[in-house]
Amino acid sequence: MKAIVYERYGPPNVLQLQEVAKPVPKDDEILIKIHAATAAVGDWRMRKADPFLARLFNGLWRPKRVRILGFELAGVVESTGGSVTRFKPGDAVYAACGMGFGAYAEYKCLPETGSVALKPANMTFEEAAAVPVGAYTALQFLRKGHIRRGSRVLVYGASGSVGTYAVQLAKHYGAEVTGVCSTSNVALARSLGADRVIDYTREQLPDDGPAYDIIFDTVGKSPFKVCVKRLTPDGFYLRAFHVSPLPIIRGKWINLTSGKKVVGGTINENAEDLTYLKELIEAGALRAVIDRRYPLEQVAEAHRYVEQGHKKGNVVLIVRHDG
Repeated sequence: MKAIVYERYGPPNVLQLQEVAKPVPKDDEILIKIHAATAAVGDWRMRKADPFLARLFNGLWRPKRVRILGFELAGVVESTGGSVTRFKPGDAVYAACGMGFGAYAEYKCLPETGSVALKPANMTFEEAAAVPVGAYTALQFLRKGHIRRGSRVLVYGASGSVGTYAVQLAKHYGAEVTGVCSTSNVALARSLGADRVIDYTREQLPDDGPAYDIIFDTVGKSPFKVCVKRLTPDGFYLRAFHVSPLPIIRGKWINLTSGKKVVGGTINENAEDLTYLKELIEAGALRAVIDRRYPLEQVAEAHRYVEQGHKKGNVVLIVRHDG
C-alpha cells in the first residue's frame, strides 16, 4: 500500500510517499480502508520532534516507534479479525489513532475496542476525519469545567481545530460564549454560535468585567494572570495544550490556595465519546470546519500551511475520493 513515511526529524520534505506492507488485522482488530485524514498540529510537532521530549517517545536520533504520522481518519472497514463483533466489512467509520498514529496511509488496523465509531451519516469522509481529536478534546475539557446551562464561557483560539468545536459544544450545553480569535476569523466564530467575539489584534481581555465560569485556552496563548483573575470564585481555567513547568506549578498553587481550578492533563480516547459526537452531528448541533484540502501526495505542503499557525479549523488530507 501507499503511505507517507518519515525516516528523520526535520522540515516537511522529510515526509515521503512510499510503498509499504499492507497491514493484516489481528484477532481483535479491524482493517480500515482510509478515505481521509488530517494534517494536525500534533503531526508536525512529531515530525520536527518539537518539543525535544518527543524524541524520548519516538527515538532519540531518528523516528523508530512512529514512522507514519496521522492522528485521525475516516474510512470503510475492509475486513475484521475473528473475534470482532462491533463492526463488519463495509461499515463507514471514523477514528482516532492515538499515539500509534498511522493515518497517512491507504490502510490502518485498529482495535475494535479503540477510539472507533460509525461515521456520522450526514458527513462526508473528509468532514468526519476532521472530527475525532478536536471534538473530543473540546468535549472532555468542557466536562472537566463542569459546563452547564447558563455557564459563561470564554474560548481562546475559537477558530482552531479544538476551538471551533468548543464554541459549538458550549452553545449546545446552553452556555453564553465569548470567542477570542483574529480579525479574519471573527465571522467564523460568530457563525459557530459565539455570542461575543474578541479580536485579539485590536483588544485584549480586560482585567475587569464580568467573570467567567470557564476560560478554555485551546492554543496556549492566553495571559495566565489575567485569566485567573477573570474567573468566578469557583471557575475553571482549562489549558488543552503542552505547557512548560512554570504554568503547571502556578496552576497547582492556584488550585491549593483558592476555589478556582487550573486544569490541564490528557484526553481519554474512547468510542463512547465518538458515538456521542456522532449523535450530536446527526442532530445538527456540530459541524466540521475545514480550511483546506490536499491530496495525500501533497502532505508536505499541508504541513507547511498548518505550521504557520493560521489555519481555520482543520486541514484535511484526501487519501481516496468518496466516490
